[in-house]
Amino acid sequence: MEKMVYLVWKRESDSDADFRERLLEKVSRQIIDAGARHLRIGVVDEDVAPAVSLRTEASKPPISGMLSVWADTSVRRRPFENAIQASVSRMAGYLVTESEPIVNTKHVAADGQRTPGMYQVVLLRKPPRLSHEQWLEIWLGSHTQVAIDTQSTFGYRQNVIVRPLTYAAPPCDAIIEELFPAEAMTDPMVFYDAVGDEAKRKRHEKAMVDSVVRFIDFDKMDRIPMSEYTMKS
Repeated sequence: MEKMVYLVWKRESDSDADFRERLLEKVSRQIIDAGARHLRIGVVDEDVAPAVSLRTEASKPPISGMLSVWADTSVRRRPFENAIQASVSRMAGYLVTESEPIVNTKHVAADGQRTPGMYQVVLLRKPPRLSHEQWLEIWLGSHTQVAIDTQSTFGYRQNVIVRPLTYAAPPCDAIIEELFPAEAMTDPMVFYDAVGDEAKRKRHEKAMVDSVVRFIDFDKMDRIPMSEYTMKS
């Protein structure tokens, strides 16, 4: 089985609510009917509006959503892509390998329902100062535990991009998916898993930043809060 990730941009005429409804209803149904084994959809909407201060936008315009599609083979992906393309202004597809250091077992929603909290999607590009091997070793081999130890995430997925699947897909080397409690959208104490302890929050934030700067250039990174929907588990 292979995992394909599609970054999507809404049309200018679309409201967030209209775009979400189209992805969750029309596009989701078409992708599942076309044979997807699993389907997860992330979309920017009013439920994550409080997290606006957490957004980091290196891409202009920023993405409006992300679809993760699992199928027996990416070779037969055309029906999935046709369904997505017909409902968005632009899409960029990638074949990825997924690692899941934290599996969401705390806040599991039924298929078609919103996962509680905030779904943070981060698009990464490898800094030129690092080889691909060095970059992966720092991120996966070293930083992973730092992220787990210093944040309130209850779900954590790491997607290394194997190759682009669509024409002119923007350069991207990895995509991170993180699930946070809803309170983390506005409260750094919750975000850094340090409720009631300001000194702990500062330690966690410093440890996280010190680790991240080793393998991420912030001006090349997108961090977009979304709502997550598992449409077919």
